[in-house]
Amino acid sequence: MALIIDDSCINCDMCEPECPNQAIAMGAEIYEIDPDRCTECVGHYDKPTCVSVCPINCIDPDPAHPETQDELLIKYARLTGKL
Repeated sequence: MALIIDDSCINCDMCEPECPNQAIAMGAEIYEIDPDRCTECVGHYDKPTCVSVCPINCIDPDPAHPETQDELLIKYARLTGKL
């Protein structure tokens, strides 16, 4: 499933440059993750890099966007053109 950044985000700027899918951008008040671009780094890394670099652990699975590992791989292929 896609990830979501909760309201405790301190805008530390660590997550945005780490996202290989450019799914993270500054929102109105905090960073936000575009669920259409988030693959939890499937296809790129073993685990989500944004979660790894977040100093306050404010990035969690987004229950509004459940996806299987296979669905994330398909999204990765669509985003990268590696079908």
